[in-house]
Parts: sequence; structure tokens; C-alpha cells
Amino acid sequence: MIKHEEFLRLSQRKVAEYENKRVDMIEETDADDVFSVWTCKTLQNSKCLMSTPVKGAYYYEFTYNGDRGEIYMDVYKKVENIPLNEKGKIIVERVK
Repeated sequence: MIKHEEFLRLSQRKVAEYENKRVDMIEETDADDVFSVWTCKTLQNSKCLMSTPVKGAYYYEFTYNGDRGEIYMDVYKKVENIPLNEKGKIIVERVK
């Protein structure tokens, strides 16, 4: 079983590796550039959400299953950004 801090460092390395293999990315990503958006450790399990400051970078979710000793990496790409008001209606015009 790995410690939570080791899990986070491994996740950072995997994000950098994945981003650097993408043919559509021009900028090189170092593991030190990868940041955690959110992390959690519950009993023997860990989870984190990560990304990089590079424009067009994907969003990553890592889950550590301590019972099985397995880490799962999910990769997400932003498809769309739809602004909504507090009632859930689409904002057509923005107030300046």
C-alpha cells in the first residue's frame, strides 16, 4: 500500500507523461507544473483531481483502491462551457 503523498507524486508524473505524449500539445509539461485541484484520503483509499496551467490541457482524476493496490486514471477534455444564471437558464447576454 502506498502513502497518500506517494500517490499524489505518482499522479503528477502520470499527468506530465500523458500530456507530453499528446501530438496536439506544443508546450512540454514537467511533473512540477502539475497541480492538484482537490485531494482526499479516506481509510486506505485516495482520490485526486489534477491538471496543468497549459492551455488545452486535459483534466485528470486518479483513484487509488487500497484494497486491490490499483490506481485508476480517468482523462477528461472540456467540450463546452455554457454560462447559466442562478435559476439554471442559459445566459445569452452578459452584464458588463
